Amino acid sequence: MKKVKNQLKTAQKKLVTLSQQQLKRQLATASKSLVNLSKQLEKISMHVDKMQAAEATAKKKPAARKKTGVKKPAVAKGATVLGTVFNAIKRSKKGVAIEKIKEKTGFEGRQLSNALYKLTKQGKIKTVSRGVYLKK
Repeated sequence: MKKVKNQLKTAQKKLVTLSQQQLKRQLATASKSLVNLSKQLEKISMHVDKMQAAEATAKKKPAARKKTGVKKPAVAKGATVLGTVFNAIKRSKKGVAIEKIKEKTGFEGRQLSNALYKLTKQGKIKTVSRGVYLKK
């Protein structure tokens, strides 16, 4: 009986020392993790400080004058976008590049692209090559 009691006591002591060692390891890894996080936090705060300083200097600069836009050619009242684009294309015999159509009509890229797509679907124009259109 005494042997069993002694064995139980030694087993308990071993368990206590093992659990203490495990706790120490876990605390050490947690400590390392906290140190790494604090370093990262310092880096982030320095970065934020730099950005705030950059914003402050940007706000101090006087505002630049607005550029006046290029005047768009006058489009006849009642004329549609499709009609205007079609008129710019139908005058050409070899086809017209998108840049020339932009100059003639004054439309921006998206609006012009939509008009060209619709005119192609309607069968009024065809694509000669990429970016060049001709009346059918």
